[in-house]
Amino acid sequence: MDESLKNLPTSHLLGSVPAVTDEGKGNIQQAMKCHQLICKFFHQLMEETGEGDIKLLKVQVQVIAFVYLEPFEQQPANSWKGVFSVSSYTQYFNVDTDLVLNRLLGSLHPIGGDFFTKIDANPDLYGLIWISTTLVFVLASLGNCATYLMQKNTDNTTTWSFNVSYVNVAAGSIYGYAAVVPLLFYFLLQYMGSNPSLIKFWCMWGYSLFIFVLASFLLVIPVEFLRWLIIILTGAASACFVATNLKSYIEGSDLKIVVVAAFALQLALGVFIKVWFFP
Repeated sequence: MDESLKNLPTSHLLGSVPAVTDEGKGNIQQAMKCHQLICKFFHQLMEETGEGDIKLLKVQVQVIAFVYLEPFEQQPANSWKGVFSVSSYTQYFNVDTDLVLNRLLGSLHPIGGDFFTKIDANPDLYGLIWISTTLVFVLASLGNCATYLMQKNTDNTTTWSFNVSYVNVAAGSIYGYAAVVPLLFYFLLQYMGSNPSLIKFWCMWGYSLFIFVLASFLLVIPVEFLRWLIIILTGAASACFVATNLKSYIEGSDLKIVVVAAFALQLALGVFIKVWFFP
């Protein structure tokens, strides 16, 4: 019995179980082969050894089955149960700094129309969350600062006070817009017979908000005419980015009204930012 145990592949024994791959999937064929070998010696052990050794081998079998087989029993991402699994969303955060910077710069080109081509292999939600959160804090902080400067120009006795409601309005409007608008266009295009991608829509609309982050720093300037000029140019650039990319994405379909609606909504967002946060 001791000689037969020496032939057991030690790389699969307890304490030296190979690590699973990055995708969380083990080598199923290797696991089954290892499992068969252990089961073979398990029966021999039942005949020649005591109960304690049997229990030890049972633990080895259970560990190998857990490491190799458990990942394959998880719900697939395309199942409805995958919606409630964190692992289903990890692929949409698989980006590095260079990739994010490249997409940020791409969002500043209003007439490029090739953003969907750039993200086709790897659309991300990191930009959506990061840009939206950044814009919320920028609008809340700089909006208060801009309001104070405008009031200071007309009344020297004005004192600084932070309006907390700016945070609530910024969070509700920006997060709501970034999440709901792409979702509406997704269902609208599906209803019209197109085959859109919700993840790509969220990704594109998320990066389209980046230009508003940059413009917010210029909107602090206490000159009303200049503020309106800045926000109109910013809103138009962001609206053109969304419209041109959406047009290229649904090219060949008679859905121009959808492009016009996307342009109008993006421009309206810019006007809302000016009126509410930089009055």
